[in-house]
Order: sequence, then structure tokens, then C-alpha cells
Amino acid sequence: MNILIMGPAGAGKGTMSELILKAYDIPHISTGDMLRENVRNNTELGKLAKTYMEAGKLVPDDVINAMVEDRLQQPDCQKGYLLDGFPRTLVQAEAFTKIAEKIGKPVESVIALEVEFDTLAERITGRRICPKCGAIYHIKSHPPVVEGICDVCGGELTQRKDDTIEQLKVRMDEYDSSTAPVIAFYDKLGVVSRIDGAQPREQVFAEIQEALGKIA
Repeated sequence: MNILIMGPAGAGKGTMSELILKAYDIPHISTGDMLRENVRNNTELGKLAKTYMEAGKLVPDDVINAMVEDRLQQPDCQKGYLLDGFPRTLVQAEAFTKIAEKIGKPVESVIALEVEFDTLAERITGRRICPKCGAIYHIKSHPPVVEGICDVCGGELTQRKDDTIEQLKVRMDEYDSSTAPVIAFYDKLGVVSRIDGAQPREQVFAEIQEALGKIA
């Protein structure tokens, strides 16, 4: 089961990814995590990426593509993968299609979470994160038992600096210009399921399961 999950910041990709992993036993692959892991483990690709990062430059597509190709061939991807944060651009999507076909893991389903701006703004500005364990809360929909304190590890919750309406507008503009064409690309391949991410999480996941049931 080879899946991409897409949606703007605050659409619920993280929450839905956790539920998908539990239900389908496939790895959640975030390109950001993958990049940091390669750098941390000092792999050849990590060393190459680090030279760009230290120079304040974006890591080129060919380096990211090579990392993704290598990651998808690891043993834990035998049953498939859930790829998050890639491809971000049409150029990446076209390159990834060739890579996925070459290694026998073509994309079978694209879950596109759609949420209106006002809902995203409420989610983003109310989000709180534990820097110690990574647990995520929301001051309205998922507050901690003790205000400002993580239920899991007791760490002090913080708000990300980019969790503001101003930054959300910037990220939405980038999403509309770069990622929306990627979804259109996969739409032509007939593998996109557009899901209203503003619904209760149980309903969102039920619709995701329905979509994935078509390829299981």
C-alpha cells in the first residue's frame, strides 16, 4: 500500500498519519525527518546535503530524490509506505513517478486533506507542542490535563514561532503555488481522494479508510 498524504499546514496530516500507521502497519516517512537522519548518521547523501544546508541553500531535488529512493527500499517498506511532505513540487512529482516505478513501488493513493483558511488559522494558533517528547496539543480541541504542561512527560508546552496567521498565509501561498499542481498531477492518474479535513477526526479517518479500501 503506497500512499502520499497531502494538505496545508494544520490540515491534520500528523494525526491522520498516526492512525494510518496503526491500521496498516506501514512506515510514516517525513522527508524532513529523513533528511535530518541522513545528516545525523553521516551517510554519503547526508554529507552532501549538509554542504548545502551549511551554505544556507536548499538541498537540491536530486539529493532528496536519492534519499527517498534509498528509504523506500528499506526492509520496513515491504508492505508499502506513507510519504509525507514529498513531492512538494511538480518537478519532484514527475521525478518521483519514475523512481517509484523503477523500484516497483508506484503511488497507489494520494490522500488530499482540504480545510478552509479560517479553520486552519484556529488550529494553528491554538496548537501547543512539547519540545521534550514531541506530543501535540490544542488549547480548545485537545488541551492537556494541566494547562501548559505535557500529559506524557511533564514538559512545558510551547508554541512554534511559525504558528501565526501571518506565517500561515505565507505557507498557504506556497502550498497553492507549489503543491496544488502536484495534486492535480496525481488527479490525472486517478489516484487522488479529496477529503474534508475539517470534520471530526473519526469521520476523516473513516473516509480515508474507505479510500484506501479501494487499493487494499
